[in-house]
Amino acid sequence: MMTFDNPVYWVLIALAAVAVVVFFERFFELRRAQIDWQDFTKGVFNVLDGGNENEALSICEDTPVPVASIMACAIRRRTAPVHILREAVDAQGRAIVNRLYRRLTTLALIGRIAPLVGLLGTILGFVQALTLLNGAELVARVDVLHAAVPAFFSAALGLAVMIPVIIMHACLKLRVDRIVFNLEAAATSIVGYFAAKAAHAKGSAE
Repeated sequence: MMTFDNPVYWVLIALAAVAVVVFFERFFELRRAQIDWQDFTKGVFNVLDGGNENEALSICEDTPVPVASIMACAIRRRTAPVHILREAVDAQGRAIVNRLYRRLTTLALIGRIAPLVGLLGTILGFVQALTLLNGAELVARVDVLHAAVPAFFSAALGLAVMIPVIIMHACLKLRVDRIVFNLEAAATSIVGYFAAKAAHAKGSAE
């Protein structure tokens, strides 16, 4: 009968529990971060075209998504030289990307170490089985089998943790990559918008 008195099993179960918590926390956080960036930026540009910069800024600040955050950063620095504006937007973008990828490395790490922990349990199980085998009578060889079976179970449990964790990590990374792509597009749009306005104002002044 299989029991869970092996500490390796509990380590693997703990890793699986951490992975599940991280996955759902990141999943719902990334779900809230998604937005139709093209519609949003178009709406903000319409407000800016009407000369309502403060209203556009308020719209961005009241919308808790990465695209809105990057546009708010640009609007606050709209009067700065273009290269300063671009540097500020790039810095804000890097900070947002770091937050988006937060804890994904935890999932990747669990996916890597879970099979190794399972392998450790397998090795320890075989060591125990070989210890019993040394000098054991033929009749007592059943005890050796009982010691070897949990060794295989450790390896199987390690793989059972690794496979879904890798899938979780891939799903989250796909979502983050999509958000980052939209974020970069929005950043390029807003910087280009203010650069064009600055060039137009400079041309009119001349």
